[in-house]
Amino acid sequence: MFRRSPRVLKFTRAARGVHSHVAASTKAKGRPLLVASAVAATAGITWYSTREPIHNDAPPPITTVSDSQEKSPLYIVQSLNGADKLKTLVWGSNKSHVLSVGENAEDSFRTPAVANWLENVALRELGVHERHAACVDARGDVYQWGDGFEGKPGSSSGRPVRTLRGKNIIRLQLTPTRVYALSASGRIYVLSSSSEEQALSLGMPTPASSPWWGTGWLWGEEEDRDFAEVVPDAKLGWREKFVDIAAGSDHLLALTSAGRTFAHPVTLKANTYGQLGFRRFDIPAPAAAEHPFGHARLPIELTPKSIADPYAKATPAIRQTPSSGEVKDENAELLATLDDRSIRFSDKLFEVPALRGIHIDGIAAGSRSSFAKTSSGRVLGWGANEFGQIGLGREVTLDSITVPTEVILWRNTPAGMRTTCLDIYAGGDLTFFKVERVDGSALPYVDVLACGNGQFGGLGNALFSNAQGTPVRLRNVSGLLEYSEKHNNLQPIMPHDISVSPTGHVLLTLDTLARSGPGAAGRDLLSWGANYEYQLGNGKRGSSASPTALQSGNGVRFLLARKKADEVRDLQGKVWKKGVEVEQTALAGWGNSVVYWKIRS
Repeated sequence: MFRRSPRVLKFTRAARGVHSHVAASTKAKGRPLLVASAVAATAGITWYSTREPIHNDAPPPITTVSDSQEKSPLYIVQSLNGADKLKTLVWGSNKSHVLSVGENAEDSFRTPAVANWLENVALRELGVHERHAACVDARGDVYQWGDGFEGKPGSSSGRPVRTLRGKNIIRLQLTPTRVYALSASGRIYVLSSSSEEQALSLGMPTPASSPWWGTGWLWGEEEDRDFAEVVPDAKLGWREKFVDIAAGSDHLLALTSAGRTFAHPVTLKANTYGQLGFRRFDIPAPAAAEHPFGHARLPIELTPKSIADPYAKATPAIRQTPSSGEVKDENAELLATLDDRSIRFSDKLFEVPALRGIHIDGIAAGSRSSFAKTSSGRVLGWGANEFGQIGLGREVTLDSITVPTEVILWRNTPAGMRTTCLDIYAGGDLTFFKVERVDGSALPYVDVLACGNGQFGGLGNALFSNAQGTPVRLRNVSGLLEYSEKHNNLQPIMPHDISVSPTGHVLLTLDTLARSGPGAAGRDLLSWGANYEYQLGNGKRGSSASPTALQSGNGVRFLLARKKADEVRDLQGKVWKKGVEVEQTALAGWGNSVVYWKIRS
């Protein structure tokens, strides 16, 4: 029996509505038709009793269809959960050809469509930015594509290009100008988002070799594309390595296995809102005649705008103006001479000073903000806050938070209730916190809280608000409970994953598979937020402010499956392994969405 509270699972209402509709239509047909239907139903039951049992949540059978039927959303949902080939779904904006690589590809997909070029391909990671995209295939190699990568103003005609190989990459993060890759050994590599800038100059040593002479040919590691490695400014501890990375528009966060948090400036705008957590660091000095490889270090300081000009938003009557005799800022003149377009602009990661001695086990990055979760379930945030995306409450009206500050997630809860953050998700100017609530007497439940810019409904609280500083509960996904036969009581339904797009739409995967029993088809996928590029996948263009389960045109639930694939191929078309455990993963891209098969680690 479900707990009678606002947190009760609301999918039962939909099921009750379907039952009522069927019952009402049956009564309207009259008694003769009812008797005939009963006879037919009895015969059907007798026939099915000789067949294998069909569970309530079993996927519909796959049948042979024509080309026109294969393009329908109903067939797509059915075939994805079947035992046929692995298929990747895409929908939304394709103006930069990041969803489809063909010359005649459409500019947008209103409903989910199959990406044929990813057939039978399971990936380790996928990233989609505004004009370029990248992925890690089953072998751990990085591939890039898109108009921004190829530098073409028109359509992208080429297939994905392998740009990093043999590094066993497990994690990928994209910025407007860079691609950052984390290897299984804990090394962080950086590539340019443009194919032209990856070309190796004549006589330049290969990236896999020493800067003094090329030895890549000796070890079979000769590379034809330029990349660089980003290293920490201090030596890591024994067996300590980087285990996670998160990127904003101009900065990168990195987490080590020992719980230490590092930040990396991608461009000169990396600390405009204090999102680095520090101001002073050093970079390689520009190459000169006496130092052709730039061995000297150059100290610089990136001061947040709120500190450099605290009266930027003041009226002219009280705004302070510099005097004519004021000394010129030498740091500003130095920054004006630097070029941050190169992947070697900054080659190091620097530990965030305020987080030294604090064990961090989770990081997240919005476009201009940073977050860190402690092992005790507390959250620290810093960076841009003009939309309240740090979540410090409506009393804090500062546009920039330059020091990591704790986010209070237990506002408006009873005094005896304990709130623990389980995970953080950020993207653009939106932030989400998955928290567990326990009061010591009742069953625990899980809430999803949101803050930031909800102009297009991204907050998921049924309101369109362009600034929300106090984290609010999401509708339809917070406080859900279901009966567990293993525990003989109600257990919370956990959000499995949340993907936040920089452009304002969100995809949430609800873990309705954990305790669903035999015959379960998969996890429910919900979407909400901006929809001006059809990125919600419902065929409409109006934004939605409430999480809604994604469905096909015929009302079939969109369920993300998990299964053992017969075979998995790499992006070279070669079979990598057979019998691989894979699961569907939803990704909210730049005005588009992707559901791809990911290899379970």
